[in-house]
Amino acid sequence: QAQLVESGGGLVQAGGSLTLSCAASGRTLSSDTMGWFRQAPGKEREFVGCIRRSSGVTYYAPSVKGRFTISRDSAKNTLVLQMNSLKPEDTAVYYCAAKRYGGMYVYTPTEEVDYWGQGTQVTVSS
Repeated sequence: QAQLVESGGGLVQAGGSLTLSCAASGRTLSSDTMGWFRQAPGKEREFVGCIRRSSGVTYYAPSVKGRFTISRDSAKNTLVLQMNSLKPEDTAVYYCAAKRYGGMYVYTPTEEVDYWGQGTQVTVSS
């Protein structure tokens, strides 16, 4: 069974940091690319960043580059999103995502993502 389970969301003040984790299991483990999307109220789900399984290369949306870092713990089958210098506009539900074949990019339609987690709320207060 393919499953992604996020944890670590919460409330943080602007300028603070928060770490999200995503536990992967089943067929998600063989996905070419894993990453994060987010969805703010009234907005479409948008790409945040991703990491390629084979190379470890990461790629980020311009809005978070330099502030967010994606890493993976292969031994624990866990994907981590470290978020620093958080802004109120980072407030959203964050979703872990996996794509079986190929990469994920800013323009990747959500329909091309094969697996989703249930989401975790991140709220940044001003």
